[in-house]
Amino acid sequence: MSPSVHPRTPDSTHVPLPGPAAPSTPSQADLLDFARRTAADSSLVASLPLDPQGRTWIRLDGPGGSEAWLIGWPPGTGTGWHDHGGSHGAFATAAGTLKEDSLAARLPTEGWKTLELAEDIDRSRSVEAGKGRAFGPHHVHEVRNESTTEHTISVHAYYPPLPLIRRYSRTGAVLRLEHVERPEDWQ
Repeated sequence: MSPSVHPRTPDSTHVPLPGPAAPSTPSQADLLDFARRTAADSSLVASLPLDPQGRTWIRLDGPGGSEAWLIGWPPGTGTGWHDHGGSHGAFATAAGTLKEDSLAARLPTEGWKTLELAEDIDRSRSVEAGKGRAFGPHHVHEVRNESTTEHTISVHAYYPPLPLIRRYSRTGAVLRLEHVERPEDWQ
């Protein structure tokens, strides 16, 4: 695929955005504000090339040194269960609707491969265009576009920049750590 569809090199992926100066360490609220303002930038959102088969993305300059992404989600695509390696973050939907399933518990970050989850740990929400949500450093979730016909576009921001992403599989109440991705895996 061409770099314009799936940018992977630092010099082709950063899009500076104008805006007020952010504090040196952006909070969850700062990231959510950034994600919402960026999702409302119709010319930036329209510049994202959309692929009918896979997600597309452009890396953005987030506030205060945060990592940010504009992401296009074809119908039926999603992330699978994952965390953000200890970074806090936020996302906002620019077009369409994202469905988020999350766990309302702080999981240990090391020393386990399989966990049995307690009852009533699951949370689910829909994040429609113009809406967003922030989360803390121990957030585990999956995000997806459940539409069968329409793309969804969203903005995501993380601080500190993602040191890693842990990927999980889930069967009923059992969560399994499958693998760990590092920045070089998605840059």
